Amino acid sequence: MTNSKKMLALLLSGTLLAGPLAAETELTVYTAVEAEDLARYAETFNAQHPDIKINWVRDSTGIITAKLLAERDNPQADVVWGLAATSLLLLKSEGMLEAYAPAGVDLLDKKFVDSSTPPAWVGMDAWVAAVCYNTVEAEKAGLTPPTSWKDLADPKYKGHVIMPNPNSSGTGFLDVSSWLQLFGEEGGWAYMDALHENIARYTHSGSKPCKLAASGEIPIGISFAFRGAKSKAAGAPLEIIVPSEGVGWDMEATAIVAGTDDLEAAKTLVDFSITKEANEMYNTGYAVVAMPGVAKPVEYFPEGLLEAMIDNDFEFAANNRAAILKEWQARYDSKSEPKG
Repeated sequence: MTNSKKMLALLLSGTLLAGPLAAETELTVYTAVEAEDLARYAETFNAQHPDIKINWVRDSTGIITAKLLAERDNPQADVVWGLAATSLLLLKSEGMLEAYAPAGVDLLDKKFVDSSTPPAWVGMDAWVAAVCYNTVEAEKAGLTPPTSWKDLADPKYKGHVIMPNPNSSGTGFLDVSSWLQLFGEEGGWAYMDALHENIARYTHSGSKPCKLAASGEIPIGISFAFRGAKSKAAGAPLEIIVPSEGVGWDMEATAIVAGTDDLEAAKTLVDFSITKEANEMYNTGYAVVAMPGVAKPVEYFPEGLLEAMIDNDFEFAANNRAAILKEWQARYDSKSEPKG
């Protein structure tokens, strides 16, 4: 990739820049990692590798995935650091990833490593669906806590639920994918039809429904568990509910984009991305990380959540992604927030 192309990509995408000013090599890194974490990731990496500058291009999972697919014939990214594994499986199937086994990959939990040899991607951490329930606002509305996904389709919750749009949000997609796995295709769409009647609106961020519940704007936000734990630790009157049927999950993962002009630097970054130090960084934002024995307990992380994680069929989710999103959009997009 030429420097001019890189600069154009950065200008068009509102990139956040991090790293030393006098770097010898620049990597354009696409990510869906929470924006507040990016400077810390780059700073930690640059402490060991000051000669490589990271130029971040950050957006939600769906937007980054669509951007990568649109750039298939003219890649602008060198590395993807922090994108849903279901998205990377799709990119792998399109021949868009450079297979690479980073140093120390054998130390990771095998479910966090692509099954090919060498792997096309390696996992970082996992995020798990949960329901954020504002006890104060729910009481004002005369609601009682749901205990299952199907409870949320009860008419008493009409207008009191917000969830992420799966076309924009990886959390939204893991919700929809998990419901189709839990309830079957016919039952899953029937459930979402009923749930749609109760949805106030769909957001373009996976964390936003829980943030809105935490602030009292809505009693119920379908989001992910760590976001709920973080908001509760900050004093929000939240109950974090683990639906009885089980919960969907996905993992953030890292890969090299095929065709990068800076392959050695990209390999250096991916090597770092699976180190113990990197996994300790991930643990500040996620309770489940790729390297066993690293994760520390997270305050207010709901009991029983890890046991409730479904046996997620990532291949199903990746192979059917386009069809699922098209169907979802046709049925429910009328309640989505405006983009931007």
